Amino acid sequence: MNARPVLSHMLPVLGTGIALAAVPLFVRESGYVLRIATFLLMLATYAVGFNLLFGHTRQLFLCIGVLAGTGAYGSVLLVRNAGLNPVAAIAVAVAIATGLGAFLSYVGVRRGFGVLFVGIVTLAVSLIFQNLVLGLRKYTNGETGIVTQGLGVGLAENPVQAYYILLAVLVAALAVYQEIMGSRHGLALHALSDDEVSAELSGIDVARYKVGVAALAAGFISLVGALFADWNGFISPSLFSVGHVDIPVLIVLLLGGMRTLLGPVVGAIVFTIVDAIVRPFGQLTVLAYGVLLVALFLVFREGTVTLLQRGWEMVQSSTQRGQVGRGVAADEDGDPLSQRTNSRAKSPY
Repeated sequence: MNARPVLSHMLPVLGTGIALAAVPLFVRESGYVLRIATFLLMLATYAVGFNLLFGHTRQLFLCIGVLAGTGAYGSVLLVRNAGLNPVAAIAVAVAIATGLGAFLSYVGVRRGFGVLFVGIVTLAVSLIFQNLVLGLRKYTNGETGIVTQGLGVGLAENPVQAYYILLAVLVAALAVYQEIMGSRHGLALHALSDDEVSAELSGIDVARYKVGVAALAAGFISLVGALFADWNGFISPSLFSVGHVDIPVLIVLLLGGMRTLLGPVVGAIVFTIVDAIVRPFGQLTVLAYGVLLVALFLVFREGTVTLLQRGWEMVQSSTQRGQVGRGVAADEDGDPLSQRTNSRAKSPY
């Protein structure tokens, strides 16, 4: 009896997964397009985690690249230097990044940091991570980077398989998000995002929810980072910088729509198109991202999905009003009793 509600609850997730699963069937012959599509999946998964962090708990983590880089460098170094199995190395690296995300959130909650101060602190963490990777060049090769071929599960050797594995991670992240939002925890997160003080006064454990969401988001982000290291065949500090990861993820979420299920996916698609336009700018690409980010904050804060939802609701509302109007007109024309009743209602006598 519960299967039907669960299926309808997860229908948008299933539909998104099926639609994206068909992409390799059309672009398999083009390795470049398939690579772009695979990166789109990673970006969307990053945005799902950031949606939980920033959209629902007001934690402006400007260290998405750090969490992804922890998964990437951690898994690679554990395989190369500690001799761990790639799957075990990924699990350990994800656990470390999950703990880091929870720790940063816990510090922010206990210290009472506001949104902007959390952003400043996590931005400092990003700078520390970059300097740490550069300073430990004995293990990380510094700015030279690490060739990761043979240090993972082999995603680089099979691009189609890599696509479907990353699609599975994205669908899992969307399903977890949908399940949370459809439960009592979702109600708590909605209350928290609206007014944190009121949520706490109503009995919601704000600290627990913030730390839990940060751990969950960090887990998904670091898993994608570890898979990216294997898929890309090379990692370096610049690949996990604020300009390369955090700013694009923030743009993706604003383009798609915060606090929506499909906002990260739609935003990733739109951003991929925009990125193809600004990519020829070379070194000015980050500047173009910054201008786009400011423009989104000023004039397009609701996102594509929210605007589409409102448009659809307006269409449905107008359709329903039209149906009611036609029903009333038909009743007045075809029912003598209704005509007499209406005429009496209109007459002062």
